[in-house]
Amino acid sequence: MDLLSRLLHRDGLMLVIDKPAGIPVHRGPKGGPSLEDAFDQLRFGLPRAPALAHRLDKDTSGCLVLGRHRKALDRLGKLFKTGRISKTYWAVVEGAPEDDAGEIDLALGRLDATRGWWMQPDPMGLPSRTGWRVLGRAPEAGLSFIEFTPHTGRTHQIRVHAQAMGWPILGDPIYGSGRREGAPPLHLHARAITIPMQDSKEPVRAEAPAPAHMLEAMAACGWPKDSNASATMAPELLNQPEAFNITE
Repeated sequence: MDLLSRLLHRDGLMLVIDKPAGIPVHRGPKGGPSLEDAFDQLRFGLPRAPALAHRLDKDTSGCLVLGRHRKALDRLGKLFKTGRISKTYWAVVEGAPEDDAGEIDLALGRLDATRGWWMQPDPMGLPSRTGWRVLGRAPEAGLSFIEFTPHTGRTHQIRVHAQAMGWPILGDPIYGSGRREGAPPLHLHARAITIPMQDSKEPVRAEAPAPAHMLEAMAACGWPKDSNASATMAPELLNQPEAFNITE
């Protein structure tokens, strides 16, 4: 797996890569290949490979943040926990919201102990909020292209919130119609992330181009294909000088 070509940002503290859809970020209890298996190629001279600062679902593509050493991982963990990292997701959903934008405020809890990380709306669960706005519609195909902005970081939050609103994400194998034979892949993409890593510097922002399997449905919703230009790192930046200072 070539992760160098999927590098979106690199500095002395962290990396942001464009995670491909269809591969888990870490090895599960049943084993098998994972994204972590290829992290050694992202050392850039450091004695250890970078490590995950958060996770994305197996079938979700897009911006994934890695910390390059312990201090950076501690800082990133605090930023994620306190909600200071801004995330933007793109999704194609089945159905159509009546409005063009809104906010979903719906607590989530575990579905049951036998379903692992599967979630459901639960008034006794953890508070969960997601902003959304429509980027395009395809009424003849029964699809909408939506930008989601999660304000909390619950497991499967966007997927459950979309289902609860009556417009599940296209291809969702758990909360939508993706379980049927011949269903398309999950149409959920971590489009952008903004990280205020150092208080004395401007936040780091990275964008990941939408994956190929989403482009047709996005285009049907009126999204111009030429607006999805690749945002991967220029080759000359792969050898930039390192800087490991961090401001708490």
